[in-house]
Amino acid sequence: MTKQVCGSPFLKPFFLKTPVRVSSLQQRRHTLPASEFRNLTSQDAISVFEIEREAFVSVSGECPLTLDEVLNFLGQCPELSLGWFEEGQLVAFIIGSGWHKERLSKVLTLSKIKNSCKSIRLCYSLFNILDDGNLIPVPQEAMTQHVPDTPTVHIHVLSVHRHCRQQGKGSVLLWRYLQYLRCMPGLRRALLICEDFLVPFYQKAGFKEKGPSEISVSNMQFQEMEYMVNGHVYARRNSGC
Repeated sequence: MTKQVCGSPFLKPFFLKTPVRVSSLQQRRHTLPASEFRNLTSQDAISVFEIEREAFVSVSGECPLTLDEVLNFLGQCPELSLGWFEEGQLVAFIIGSGWHKERLSKVLTLSKIKNSCKSIRLCYSLFNILDDGNLIPVPQEAMTQHVPDTPTVHIHVLSVHRHCRQQGKGSVLLWRYLQYLRCMPGLRRALLICEDFLVPFYQKAGFKEKGPSEISVSNMQFQEMEYMVNGHVYARRNSGC
């Protein structure tokens, strides 16, 4: 059944039909924000890992974080992560954790490995574990450990969905993340490692080189970069850049 409706003398009449039922999913899509930045949760872990795997495995053959490690960090320190969502879909993210040393090291005692690391797959495959608890070279200490209540954040990974690359989203997300860190009491700096070709990208964001990193993955060498959280003041940036 239809009913003739005319709300204005300047509009032609139209016929109002019986309303079509809309599913709850369709209603939800219409209410999602066009663009949103928020901390990640364990519910985002699958989306995070899928983006990360596509971005890194084809290049280096290794993911910076396994799915278990993603879940571990999002469970222990979700406040050190940031995701960019467009209409409810994750398009870019950063995951960080707390760190307590001057450099991102790879030396750890066996007892600390057992107590603090959920995933030590590389440890057992690449190094001989000493049963007496002596110091051994293990790349996962900085890569898998979260140290709470420290003045340093270790940025493990920044990744952008393949359909959203070459749009400046990585630099925008990094800028927002660094500004977010400025609001965290007691936080003084951020550390990360990257390949040589990415050094200019992070330098543009305000990072300084600290020299070659101790950490290597699949014979890949990295530079360690440092950002002093209280040492830079940025102008307001358009998030659509």
